[in-house]
Amino acid sequence: MSLWEPPNLADVRVSYDSGQLGEEGLAGDPLTQFRQWWQDAAASDIPEPNAMVLATVDAAGRPTTRMVLLKGFDERGFVFFTNYHSRKAEQMAVNPHVSLCFPWYPLHRQVTVTGVSQRVSGAESEAYFRSRPKGSQLAAWASRQSEVIPNRAVLESRYQELAARWPAGVEPAVPDFWGGYLVVATTVEFWHGRESRLHDRLRFTANDGTAALDRPADWQLQRISP
Repeated sequence: MSLWEPPNLADVRVSYDSGQLGEEGLAGDPLTQFRQWWQDAAASDIPEPNAMVLATVDAAGRPTTRMVLLKGFDERGFVFFTNYHSRKAEQMAVNPHVSLCFPWYPLHRQVTVTGVSQRVSGAESEAYFRSRPKGSQLAAWASRQSEVIPNRAVLESRYQELAARWPAGVEPAVPDFWGGYLVVATTVEFWHGRESRLHDRLRFTANDGTAALDRPADWQLQRISP
């Protein structure tokens, strides 16, 4: 006899009954609205509120999702960093269209973004790399991201070799296979949970591909049925 009985998933549900999202209370542009919600998430007890789901698609149309960390946002879009030989990078090279999702469910909120990815400048990548802890810098060198390896000892051995190469007081070089991506948004949707699953969904859609997140005139606002 099983010592653990799985829950009846049909009965697992959360009631969303804290707040609402109306057109009258929404900022005039997606950047201002995202900043307001980001500040709320950062002030809450959500662990790593900058964690976001990144969805990419390969050349055959097969999707992949994973969590990455948002490391900047401004009128251009949303920025994250990764290895340029990773699976996500290889997929963005053949299909730059991506989606982001910020799952701030403790606040009964979610933000989803669709857009086009592009590499940031080398200077921007270097500036962020220099801001990272030494251990994270060495890890970027040690991990050939998405490569199959026989065991963890391979990673740890590479890391120790790199730590000896760049000892305390010596700054690691910036890897040429590592850097940032900017997601230029074409839609930004703000979701707020409501009672009886009649959620609020308000979506900004760019009028064209040159939309700036902080220019209200560049965006059309629509309410979407939940």
